Amino acid sequence: MIESLISFSLRNRFLVLLVAAGLFAWGIYSVKVSKIDAIPDLSENQVIVFTEWMGRSPQIIEDQVTYPLVTNLQGLPQVKYVRGTSMFGMSFVYVIFNDYTEIYWARERVLERLNYASRLLPNGVTPTLGPDGTGVGHILWYTLDAPGMDLGEQRAIQDWYVKFALQNVQGVSEIASFGGFQKQYQVTLNPNKLNYYGLSTQQVIQSIRTNNNEAGGRKFEMSDIGYIIKTTGYLKSIEEIENIAVKTVNTTPVRIRDLGSVQMTGESRLGIFDKDGEGEVVGGIVVMRYGENADEVITTVKKKMEEVAKGFPQGVKFNIIYDRSELIQESVSSIKTTLIEEMIVVSLVVIIFLFHWRSALSIIIQIPITIASSFILLNAFGITSNIMSLTGIALAIGVIVDNGIIMAENAYKNLATRFEELNES
Repeated sequence: MIESLISFSLRNRFLVLLVAAGLFAWGIYSVKVSKIDAIPDLSENQVIVFTEWMGRSPQIIEDQVTYPLVTNLQGLPQVKYVRGTSMFGMSFVYVIFNDYTEIYWARERVLERLNYASRLLPNGVTPTLGPDGTGVGHILWYTLDAPGMDLGEQRAIQDWYVKFALQNVQGVSEIASFGGFQKQYQVTLNPNKLNYYGLSTQQVIQSIRTNNNEAGGRKFEMSDIGYIIKTTGYLKSIEEIENIAVKTVNTTPVRIRDLGSVQMTGESRLGIFDKDGEGEVVGGIVVMRYGENADEVITTVKKKMEEVAKGFPQGVKFNIIYDRSELIQESVSSIKTTLIEEMIVVSLVVIIFLFHWRSALSIIIQIPITIASSFILLNAFGITSNIMSLTGIALAIGVIVDNGIIMAENAYKNLATRFEELNES
């Protein structure tokens, strides 16, 4: 078999060269379109179901949210196992699928089952799917450098301006905000006053909700001009909330200010985000979508950040604190240097020991063709160009070179012996 293949190759040298050139060109194209990352993605193929029910203890979350979801999500096709975690006010359910399951097909199956499982949960509790990212999807972290601006204003810029802009970048699954204060109106009720007026907390909450709303009317025509009638009822200040009437006692309205106090403050926090011990900061985490090119996504996000920064208040700018592209560039550069060094060393070894430039050239040509061809297989199997895969290619060069040297030396020896025999005869 091997002898026939060698004989065929010797008789059809032009065809062999043409195939080699085609593989090399295809390999070069595969190198350009190959997905680049620093580390291989070995995380499980999972779909996360997140449910929030604030103010409830972990045991209540476990009994009324996590357990119903876990039991109903079991039995989905291609599911390996389902894990659940309960904590204060939050529930996380991890649905682990087989490794070769298509991730978006898996998310559709989970959504279908959630349509039924949601009916088993308490009123007002709605489970949602987590981002379509992986465990190594955190590709870039940034903070806002805003001297003199309070943390609440920084968080508002992050949540209502930066986050929406960066989420539109191709390949970004989510922009996770961290740090600062999320502004909110807080109503602090006096239980003694509630008892005096015979009111409950739920009645106060319902009054605030019904007064923070807009309602549409109808079209009104007058003098051939149409007017759209609507009521504007969104609450815009502390005073408006204080003046909301909850109940009427002897023709006198009982307002929110009669039952407690209203203030603008930040949402309760379980921790802070500190940078270098210099104080709190506000920022975000860029989460890459499943199967995307990390290097390309990071480059696109940075370009978008330059556009977003033009709309910042004076003195505010981005401060990147983690950038995986640096590790990617260092990894690729290191592998390139190693490959060049190996090609030089191999060339010197072949020339010194065989002292035959044509043999050295035939071995050296094998290296770029083989490396380029290997990227065809990497793309075919969906493997990114990372530290592990590129290192494997670098190590495999030794095997390629060894085979080339052995074949060249054997051919050289046989030709020399044959030449001596011809001279003697």
